[in-house]
Amino acid sequence: MLLKNVLMSAAAASLAVAPAAVSAAPAVDRISQPSAETSELGGPGLIIAIIAGVAIIAGIIIAADDDDDEPLSP
Repeated sequence: MLLKNVLMSAAAASLAVAPAAVSAAPAVDRISQPSAETSELGGPGLIIAIIAGVAIIAGIIIAADDDDDEPLSP
Protein backbone atom coordinates (compact mmCIF):
# COMPACT_ATOMS: atom_id res chain seq x y z
CA MET A 1 0.00 0.00 0.00
CA LEU A 2 2.85 2.36 0.78
CA LEU A 3 4.55 1.69 -2.56
CA LYS A 4 1.31 2.42 -4.39
CA ASN A 5 0.96 5.78 -2.63
CA VAL A 6 4.58 6.71 -3.34
CA LEU A 7 4.20 5.83 -7.03
CA MET A 8 0.95 7.77 -7.31
CA SER A 9 2.46 10.87 -5.69
CA ALA A 10 5.54 10.64 -7.95
CA ALA A 11 3.30 10.41 -11.03
CA ALA A 12 1.23 13.39 -9.89
CA ALA A 13 4.35 15.42 -9.17
CA SER A 14 5.84 14.65 -12.60
CA LEU A 15 2.58 15.70 -14.28
CA ALA A 16 2.60 18.94 -12.31
CA VAL A 17 6.26 19.78 -12.94
CA ALA A 18 6.49 18.77 -16.62
CA PRO A 19 4.80 21.89 -18.14
CA ALA A 20 6.98 24.22 -16.08
CA ALA A 21 10.13 22.36 -17.06
CA VAL A 22 9.23 22.49 -20.74
CA SER A 23 8.45 26.20 -20.69
CA ALA A 24 11.73 26.95 -18.88
CA ALA A 25 13.79 25.06 -21.45
CA PRO A 26 15.60 27.24 -23.99
CA ALA A 27 14.09 27.41 -27.43
CA VAL A 28 16.04 25.54 -30.06
CA ASP A 29 15.91 26.64 -33.68
CA ARG A 30 15.09 23.71 -35.88
CA ILE A 31 16.59 23.73 -39.33
CA SER A 32 15.22 21.44 -41.98
CA GLN A 33 17.56 19.90 -44.49
CA PRO A 34 16.71 19.21 -48.11
CA SER A 35 16.12 15.60 -49.00
CA ALA A 36 18.74 13.85 -51.07
CA GLU A 37 16.19 11.62 -52.77
CA THR A 38 12.97 12.57 -54.49
CA SER A 39 9.76 10.79 -53.60
CA GLU A 40 7.96 8.57 -56.04
CA LEU A 41 4.30 9.33 -56.62
CA GLY A 42 3.71 6.03 -58.38
CA GLY A 43 4.57 2.57 -57.24
CA PRO A 44 2.71 -0.31 -55.64
CA GLY A 45 0.79 1.90 -53.19
CA LEU A 46 -0.88 3.81 -56.00
CA ILE A 47 -1.77 0.63 -57.88
CA ILE A 48 -3.34 -0.92 -54.76
CA ALA A 49 -5.34 2.27 -54.14
CA ILE A 50 -6.66 2.27 -57.71
CA ILE A 51 -7.65 -1.40 -57.49
CA ALA A 52 -9.39 -0.80 -54.16
CA GLY A 53 -11.28 2.17 -55.59
CA VAL A 54 -12.43 0.15 -58.60
CA ALA A 55 -13.53 -2.69 -56.29
CA ILE A 56 -15.54 -0.31 -54.10
CA ILE A 57 -17.25 1.29 -57.10
CA ALA A 58 -18.01 -2.15 -58.58
CA GLY A 59 -19.50 -3.27 -55.26
CA ILE A 60 -21.74 -0.21 -55.10
CA ILE A 61 -22.93 -0.77 -58.68
CA ILE A 62 -23.64 -4.45 -58.04
CA ALA A 63 -25.51 -3.67 -54.81
CA ALA A 64 -27.57 -0.90 -56.42
CA ASP A 65 -28.38 -2.87 -59.58
CA ASP A 66 -31.08 -5.14 -58.13
CA ASP A 67 -33.74 -5.46 -60.83
CA ASP A 68 -35.13 -8.76 -59.53
CA ASP A 69 -38.53 -7.83 -58.10
CA GLU A 70 -39.87 -11.38 -57.82
CA PRO A 71 -40.38 -12.71 -54.30
CA LEU A 72 -38.18 -15.59 -53.18
CA SER A 73 -41.01 -17.52 -51.53
CA PRO A 74 -44.30 -18.46 -53.29
